[in-house]
Amino acid sequence: MRIDIVTIFPEFFSVLDVSLLGKARVDGLLDVHVHDLRSWTTDRHRTVDDTPYGGGAGMVMKPEPWAQALSAVLRDDGSSTLVVPTPAGRPFTQAIARSLAADTDHLVFACGRYEGIDARVFEWAASRCSVVELSLGDYVLNGGEVAAMAMIEAVGRLVPGVVGNPESLVEESHEDGLLEYPSYTKPAVWRDLEVPDVLLSGHHARVAAWRHEQQVERTRRVRPDLLPDDTAR
Repeated sequence: MRIDIVTIFPEFFSVLDVSLLGKARVDGLLDVHVHDLRSWTTDRHRTVDDTPYGGGAGMVMKPEPWAQALSAVLRDDGSSTLVVPTPAGRPFTQAIARSLAADTDHLVFACGRYEGIDARVFEWAASRCSVVELSLGDYVLNGGEVAAMAMIEAVGRLVPGVVGNPESLVEESHEDGLLEYPSYTKPAVWRDLEVPDVLLSGHHARVAAWRHEQQVERTRRVRPDLLPDDTAR
């Protein structure tokens, strides 16, 4: 999978060189390119923003640098997907991450700043690629970089070969609509706290049943909105 990131803070994405994603880049599973939006400005101050029409606080990112940048990184055949991290987007979920990992091999992330990017950019881009506006959560960040990094990790780890044991991707929070069960390792007793007996039993069916019960109970307690109405009670 190829990933292009357009931002005014390219140094933010140096974290992509570490951990599993860094290894995936070395192994050729992820081809990541980070671009400085200011490279497509034309004035000596490398200006990327201006005051908003209609008044109001803050600044809005100018459309022309974005159009130039996207023209340079989007594929001509329309197969790219432009991902716009924004608090005004639909919630980013594990299902969306899996869909992006499976359905496209070229993602472009547009990292906005200030009050956002001129809305005409996305109208213009929609005739050239798929445009998806996604929100990391019901809160506001200073820019799209943090959200883009989270989305890249969520999608990138689903690319075949990135995670060494693919079975570990199945037993995770949100994969089956439930939160993940609690996990334990050695020693069996730690600071007078014991691992649940069922996990020491060696009885696979009992372990599986206990883990499912824990998933349902944790989801009911922490995220009841994920459960059907009759289960959430």
